Amino acid sequence: MPLTPLSRPLTAEDAAHFLRRTAFGATDEQIRALVGQKAQDVARDALAFDQSVAPGSPFDPMQGATPGAALQLGRGAWLYELAYGPHPLREKLALTWSNHFVIATDKVRNVPAVADYLNLLRRHAATRSFERFTLEVAQSPAMLRYLDNDQNRKGKPNENFSRELLELFTTGIGHYTENDVREGARALTGWSYQGGRGNKQYLEQPRFVYQPQQHDDGKKTYLGQSGALKGEDIVRIATSQPATATFVSRKLHRAFLADTPDDAAVQSSADTWTRTKGDVMAVLTELLASEAFYASRSRIIRSPVEFLVGGIRTLGQPKIDARSLLNLAGTAGRMGQVLLEPDTVKGWDGGREWINDTTLLLRMQVAAALTMGSKAPNLDTPPSLLALTGQERPAGAVLLSSLKGRQRTYLSLISPEFQLA
Repeated sequence: MPLTPLSRPLTAEDAAHFLRRTAFGATDEQIRALVGQKAQDVARDALAFDQSVAPGSPFDPMQGATPGAALQLGRGAWLYELAYGPHPLREKLALTWSNHFVIATDKVRNVPAVADYLNLLRRHAATRSFERFTLEVAQSPAMLRYLDNDQNRKGKPNENFSRELLELFTTGIGHYTENDVREGARALTGWSYQGGRGNKQYLEQPRFVYQPQQHDDGKKTYLGQSGALKGEDIVRIATSQPATATFVSRKLHRAFLADTPDDAAVQSSADTWTRTKGDVMAVLTELLASEAFYASRSRIIRSPVEFLVGGIRTLGQPKIDARSLLNLAGTAGRMGQVLLEPDTVKGWDGGREWINDTTLLLRMQVAAALTMGSKAPNLDTPPSLLALTGQERPAGAVLLSSLKGRQRTYLSLISPEFQLA
């Protein structure tokens, strides 16, 4: 059964909720623009993004004097796009996929490879074909390097990518055997890349290559299907498994509905996924217009990056200088979220893992810098409590309403109502 669509026109709190979940946050004007609209129209409009980017980014990773400096500039460039770009939902989805198809820049130390990977996540953010998305990720030099499939050769199979394709990218644990991992690795032999290897070539463009002489063309049996299977066959078979529909739908529910998703709602999205053969756009269009989405309030702990970007967007995207933005990207790392460098191939666990004494203190310091510090943006017209908390009358409304703009905004940014989306 598909998820039940929301039937009422959006209220102010509905609009604020939608923008907190899909755009990190919004101004009062942006919230008011959605009031009275149909949920289905709002979801479709938000998902109708193109590949345009924010003008005037101060960051060019290709100007980095070392691999480390270049990759740091790349993180600054992504934070700039998250905070100031025209398509926050595209960036939210790219951030979500970066925690699904994980790579890490401490191993992939090539600037064009990382840029191509990020653009691939943006291009397929609301993909019509999860199979095509997965295939392009599998053949990207960043993923080939990160999970060593460029070392996968006939007679000496490397199982790293084959294993993670099943365990983390498609079916999840419990739906395959060790033999499937071995046979998948054999099928994926010969996929590699040329160019951009080594610390001195960190600005050189790598490209995918198929090396037929390194491919094991013997018979293989993978997830119950047999033949002279190739890499493309492995991706097709893995992405079309019923378990994949449930596993990836659960990831989308964690991103947009709750840190601990409702199993019945996940199954509804999985049914839509199966019916549409992995059409993520169809799943998201239904999900973001559903009663389940609008009923799920304050059930996601914002990640460090979402907290930072949410603050900037709720304040109306005030201009923050390049050095301060780089510092914010570094602060996100100290709070546990280095962009394009999750702790492990499994990605960030999220939820309660984002919160401890140290990270809460850092969040308070960021909130203070955005509202009370010497470089804090002008707050002549501070955001309303609705924009800051998602509620017109939050629990502390009486106290907060009695405070001046900067103090009220600071206390709202560190409140549970802002930390929870």
